[in-house]
Amino acid sequence: MMRKVTHKTKGQKAIDGAGVHLVRVLGNTTTDVHDPFLMLDAFDSTNPDDYTAGFPMHPHRGIETITFVSKGQMLHQDHLGTEALVGDGEAQWLTAGSGAEHAEFPGGERMLGTQLWLNLPAKDKITAPPAYHSITTDEIKEFSLDGGFLRLMAGEYNGEEGWQGKYLPVDFYDIHLEPNTKVEIPVKEGRSAFVFTLLGDVVISGDVVLEKTAAKLSDGDHVIFETKDNSAEILLYSSKRLDEPVAWAGPIVMNTREELNQAFEDLANGTFIKKQAEY
Repeated sequence: MMRKVTHKTKGQKAIDGAGVHLVRVLGNTTTDVHDPFLMLDAFDSTNPDDYTAGFPMHPHRGIETITFVSKGQMLHQDHLGTEALVGDGEAQWLTAGSGAEHAEFPGGERMLGTQLWLNLPAKDKITAPPAYHSITTDEIKEFSLDGGFLRLMAGEYNGEEGWQGKYLPVDFYDIHLEPNTKVEIPVKEGRSAFVFTLLGDVVISGDVVLEKTAAKLSDGDHVIFETKDNSAEILLYSSKRLDEPVAWAGPIVMNTREELNQAFEDLANGTFIKKQAEY
């Protein structure tokens, strides 16, 4: 059965961190529709003043962050002194779990990419130790399409496996299409899935979706992408819906207000970091 577009969310300009200009697409009003995906921010600028100030050291708990760099670079630093740099076509995956503090600094002549927050199951929010992984070019498999190609950033595609996190199964595809192209992409049935049009307008299963738009997909086993006179870069994410309560404030996402209060109390009294990171 073909997956169709059920909701569209167009990104809005915002400023975050130390003055980073971005497009905020998903947020606290879209958590039910896009469960288990929480926040989605997009970056697209050739002006270094828009992004080089970055995101100085800040805390997270209860989530994983998946930062994808289509063009440019992203420097990661964390509370244990880890430092890692990814560039064109690569990604960074941070498991905050019980608590992590990190900083991110975009760079390069053009900063084009996204950061997605992935919810953690309630049973793992305070037990999962912090962990970091760079998804680099040497572990990203690429597949030819008729009029483009697909890069397996995480999960599985047509029986081939890529890097995967520990807590929720996530398939993450970076799809590049030439103009006047039509392709069918498999998506596992029963998964919560959405598309983000990073570059270019795209017809998704017959529905026009403009650039910088998140398109939630109905259930099914495949989706059809079609371009007209423009090329496109499309990000496709799918995972398992949690159907758990979401209590979200700033960089912390828990299940109850009491858990949120505890997290901010831990920050105030210096006991936020519960476990040593696994990196």
